[in-house]
Amino acid sequence: MTKPTIIDAEGAILGRLATRVAKRLLGGESIHLVNVEKMVISGKPQSTIAKYKQRFGIRSKYNPLRGPFHYRRPDRFVRRTIRGMLPHKKPRGKDAYHRLRCFISVPEEFSDSKLERITKADSAKLTVKSITVGELCKELGWNYDPQLAPITTEKE
Repeated sequence: MTKPTIIDAEGAILGRLATRVAKRLLGGESIHLVNVEKMVISGKPQSTIAKYKQRFGIRSKYNPLRGPFHYRRPDRFVRRTIRGMLPHKKPRGKDAYHRLRCFISVPEEFSDSKLERITKADSAKLTVKSITVGELCKELGWNYDPQLAPITTEKE
């Protein structure tokens, strides 16, 4: 198995980074995303928060425990966003999804590693208002505990 590519997601636009990561996952690469709570979603913060809060009302009347599941943790939130860009119900997409890992901040095991940045997804030239994934998740009910960082999502 090849060594995973470690991508620093700090300051990257969520959708643009997610599409590039999804494409690389389908190409057979293993990817670890770090600093996912510092990713940016462009648009008015109030509108973005309202849109995601509205999604939380969607559930099964028959049995709400059967889904859909809406994640509040940034690592799972980003992982789920990327899943939407993969054919996750087919074997090829499922394998690609299992090669993705997301981390809040940078874990100690990657502190010495070279972090790759995707320049086409950078938010430096963004002219509109924006909100970070961490701020959005706090608005949605994520209870962040700095002692638990870095947190990871394992294969589910």
